[in-house]
Amino acid sequence: MIPLDTLELIQLVEALIFAADGPIKAERMAEALDTEQTEILAAIEALEVDYAERPRGFFLQEVSGGYQLRTRPEYADFLRKLGHNRPFKFSRPALESLAIIAYRQPVTRSEVEYLRGVDSGSVLKTLLEKRLIRILGKKDVPGKPMIYGTTREFLELFGLADLSALPTLREFSELMPDEENGVAGGDDEGVSLPLLIDEDVVEESSVTKP
Repeated sequence: MIPLDTLELIQLVEALIFAADGPIKAERMAEALDTEQTEILAAIEALEVDYAERPRGFFLQEVSGGYQLRTRPEYADFLRKLGHNRPFKFSRPALESLAIIAYRQPVTRSEVEYLRGVDSGSVLKTLLEKRLIRILGKKDVPGKPMIYGTTREFLELFGLADLSALPTLREFSELMPDEENGVAGGDDEGVSLPLLIDEDVVEESSVTKP
């Protein structure tokens, strides 16, 4: 193991986070730099302090179990002028279904449809294609229906460190878009999110990491 001075380690950690295709875990950086994970975490903390004291056009965020540099949301309009992708928008059916899966996973299609009151096959298909949900396996009941859960891409999209960082249902319901915006086509029927899942039900349900 080659010892690194503090400044060099901080710069190397910043370079790894910058160059990574997605969120990079502290243990992966420790392996790449042949150093202890505690040293990596100390370097990350130093970066966070530096960014807070001298604000930049980006910030460091813990996402999906790793760390990622992200541009500040208030600059989104300017970035779009450079040809960046349009913001990810959800239809009401898509966000309803995604919320149910996020808070009640592992969950079957029939359980999603029971809560929404409408067929959700096309919505689930789109969420699978967007890699926001994945098939976890099959439920051990007659018919062996598939069970669904969220993905690392889901955590990354919403800027969540893990599922324990999910917003409250009240906060999630505020994300509900106008009906004309959407990533998932199909049914626009159904009730609003607060009626789909009340907080008492969610607190009692099991939430597992993907």
